[in-house]
Amino acid sequence: MKKLLMILLVLVVALGVVGVVSPTDYALEKSIVIAAPPAAVHAYVGDLRRWEEWAPWHDEDPSIVTTYGATTTGVGAHQSWTSEGGDGELTFTKCDAQTGIAYDMAFIHEGEKTPATSAMTYEPVDGGTKVTWSMTGDWEGAMPPVLDGLMNYLSDMMIGGMFDQGLANLKAKVEAQA
Repeated sequence: MKKLLMILLVLVVALGVVGVVSPTDYALEKSIVIAAPPAAVHAYVGDLRRWEEWAPWHDEDPSIVTTYGATTTGVGAHQSWTSEGGDGELTFTKCDAQTGIAYDMAFIHEGEKTPATSAMTYEPVDGGTKVTWSMTGDWEGAMPPVLDGLMNYLSDMMIGGMFDQGLANLKAKVEAQA
């Protein structure tokens, strides 16, 4: 029993050290090839109202309630959401049917915003369009200092898996329409 407690203590201390000394900034990128032209992909990506058709968020958290801004397409398109899992908002900063979208977003927890920058780019390739979904941000200040650095390592598992699922859903939707 004493050995087990000692091992647990060493693990906790090691995780704490890793969390404190690790970088807090992160960058994620996931891609998929969709057998359709960029404009067909953009029909689903460029309109925030269509995200519910392919984005994985509602499957993961059915408590999400989305509120849309005055416009849901083009630069300035905006949405916010509330849920048991956390709140957030995003605004398109770029929206082009041939090259993709970019957006600023923030996760909101207890009134504090943790900003991120995201994009979905389209690249014509043999057989269709390569769609790349990316996100960059910094966890610093979002959690207790020990956890900020650890979140960097967990980002790909948590958010990256959702990006993979969303891209697979998007591929199925777009290719079914093509």
